[in-house]
Amino acid sequence: MYKFIMLLALVVVSCKTTSYYVSRHAEKETATTASTATMTSDVPLSEAGKQRAQALKELLAKEKIKYVFSTNYIRTKSTAQPLADDLRVPIETYDPKDPQFISKLKALNGNTLIIGHSNTVDDLVNELTGKKEIQSDLPDSAYGDLFVIRKKGKRMTFERKHFGQ
Repeated sequence: MYKFIMLLALVVVSCKTTSYYVSRHAEKETATTASTATMTSDVPLSEAGKQRAQALKELLAKEKIKYVFSTNYIRTKSTAQPLADDLRVPIETYDPKDPQFISKLKALNGNTLIIGHSNTVDDLVNELTGKKEIQSDLPDSAYGDLFVIRKKGKRMTFERKHFGQ
């Protein structure tokens, strides 16, 4: 009986699905929308971006997110913040150039949100899936795409969704 219970526990653990939700930050302030005359590359979200961050929170609120990652920019952290606050999950910053980051993600046990940039989302998705799901950097005008990678055992599935306006 003990062996049966151990085998059953092993089967349940190995059948667990882990989901990675990858998105670009929401719309950012631009020189024409910014209230300050001096702009840096680390700009906040625009009003539309704040609304999109709320839409992301609503979309993922019931997905049992355990980890939230963002690059160390105002716009990426602000995109993740509504969901992180709602779930009481800290935002961990990451460096998209860190060669160990994908391994770290794959070692986590739980659903994960990763917020990146137009030139990093494709790399994150492709490295997580092990396939070229996204052919190149996202267009600078593209916002609201959510890339969902589900891992069950060694099997990976990929889905693209849209959220917000």
